[in-house]
Amino acid sequence: MNFDLDVFVSYAHLDDASLSEDRKGWVAKLHETLDRRLAQLLGKPARIWRDPKLHGNDVFEAEIVDRVKQAAVLVSIVSPRYVLSEWTTRELNEFCKAAAQHGGVQVHAKSRVFKVLKTPVPLEQQCPPLPSLLGYEFFRVDPDNGNFREFDEQFGPEYRQQFLMKLDDLAQDLKALLEVVESPDVVDETADAGKQKTIFLAITTVDLQDQRDAIRRDLQQHGYTVLPSSPLPLVGSEIEEMVRADLARCSMSIHLVGKRYSLTPEGAVASLCEIQNELAVERAEQGDFTHLVWIPPGLGVDDPRQQGLIQRLRADSRAPQASDLLETPLDALRAAINDALERGRAPQPPRPAPPAAVARVYLLYDDRDSSAVAPWADFLFDRGFEVIPSVFTGDEAQVREYHEENLRTADGVVIFYGAANELWLRRKFSELQKIAGYGRTKPAPAVAVCLLSPKTPEKERFRTHEALVIPQFDGLSPESWTPIVSRLKG
Repeated sequence: MNFDLDVFVSYAHLDDASLSEDRKGWVAKLHETLDRRLAQLLGKPARIWRDPKLHGNDVFEAEIVDRVKQAAVLVSIVSPRYVLSEWTTRELNEFCKAAAQHGGVQVHAKSRVFKVLKTPVPLEQQCPPLPSLLGYEFFRVDPDNGNFREFDEQFGPEYRQQFLMKLDDLAQDLKALLEVVESPDVVDETADAGKQKTIFLAITTVDLQDQRDAIRRDLQQHGYTVLPSSPLPLVGSEIEEMVRADLARCSMSIHLVGKRYSLTPEGAVASLCEIQNELAVERAEQGDFTHLVWIPPGLGVDDPRQQGLIQRLRADSRAPQASDLLETPLDALRAAINDALERGRAPQPPRPAPPAAVARVYLLYDDRDSSAVAPWADFLFDRGFEVIPSVFTGDEAQVREYHEENLRTADGVVIFYGAANELWLRRKFSELQKIAGYGRTKPAPAVAVCLLSPKTPEKERFRTHEALVIPQFDGLSPESWTPIVSRLKG
C-alpha cells in the first residue's frame, strides 16, 4: 500500500482557536509537535497534513477528499464541535470508504483511525468507528467535581508535560502502525503475540488514570500488547463476556485500586473494578497466569463501598498462588511486574497439583448455645470441613463485617435453632437472602437448620423450602447429616 500522506489530521476549526492572541491554536501545536516527534521516530520526515483554511459555507472541496484518500492514517481530534460538524463527519466517512478499497480500516488488528480526545465526548455521540477506539485523552478530569482541563501549556508546566507525554504515546503508536502499513506482508509480532506478550491492564478509576497510563506505556515500550484494546460496554453481561475473552489471551492481569468506587454497569451488582478482578481470579485458577492487585500506600478512602472492597481484597483467601496484593509505591509495582514477566519468559518447572479445596461451613447460633454446638462443630471438622464459629465479642462493626464476610465466602451455613426464638431464626434467613448484596459471587451456600433442645411445639412444626431441617433434640445423630455432608463434599 503506497500513500502520498502519512497522516491526515481531521479537526473542527473552532478547536484551533487560541485562548490568547499571542499563542498558536491547540491543534496547530499538536500538529507541529507531532510532526517533529514522528519524524524522529521514523528517521525521516513525517508527511502530516491538515486543512488550515476556514471554509464557512463553501462546498466540501475536492482537494480535501483527495488528501483524505491519499493518507495512510486519519487522526481525529474529537471534541463537542467535531461530532457536530458536517465537514469532519464527511472526512471520517471518506477516509473509511477509501481505506476499505486499499487494505481496510484495520491492518493486522491495528486501526488506521486514531482518536485524539481534546475534551470528553460521550461514546454515543461519536460516529463509527470512533466508539470502538480507546483513544488518547488530552485532558485531566478532577475526580472530586468532574470538571476537566485540557493538556495545554497555558495552564502551566505540568499540563505541558502531560501534553508531551500523551503526544509521545500517540507518535509511538503511529510509527508502529505506519511501519505495518508500509510492509503489510511482514508478520506483525505485536498483533500475533501469544499469551506471554499480552497483558490485561484493568480499567480503573479516574484518580489512578495517570498511574495506569505510565504502566501501559512501560509495557508497550517493551513490546507487550495491552488489553482491553477498545472501550468496555455499559452492560454487565457484555462486560463479563469481553473481559473473559481478553483474559483468555493474556498471561497477566494488573488491577489498580484507588480511593474512588468505580461505576456499577447496567444489570450488574458489583462495580466494574470488582467484575474485572473476579474474572481475573477465575482466570488465575486455570494456571499459567499472574494476577497483581495494587493499592497505593497510605490511601485515604471515604466511600464506605470502596472501604468494603479494599477490605475484601485484603481478606480474600481464594486467590491462587500466582496472585499478589501489593500496597507499595508505584516504582515497586513496576519492579514486581517486571519480575513476573521475567519469570514468565523463563522455562517453568512442572507445577505440583494444587491441594483439594476445603469446604468452609459457617455455624450460626445464639450466644446462649455456644457450648451446646461443640459436638456438631467437632463432627464437621473431623469430616474435613473448615468450621467457622459465630463471634459475639468485639466492636459491633467488626462483628458485622466478620458475619458478612463469612456469608460471602462460606460453602455451607448451618443454623442452630436452640435457645433463640423463631423470630431470630427468620432474621437469619433474611440475611442469607441478602448475600448477593454483600458481594457474594460464588453459588449459593448449602443451608441446614439444626433443631436443638429445648424441644418445643414451634420447633416440631418448623418447615422450610430454603434449607434442610435436621432435628437433633436428643444430641448428635451422624446419620441425619449425610445429605448435607454429601452436598458439601460434592
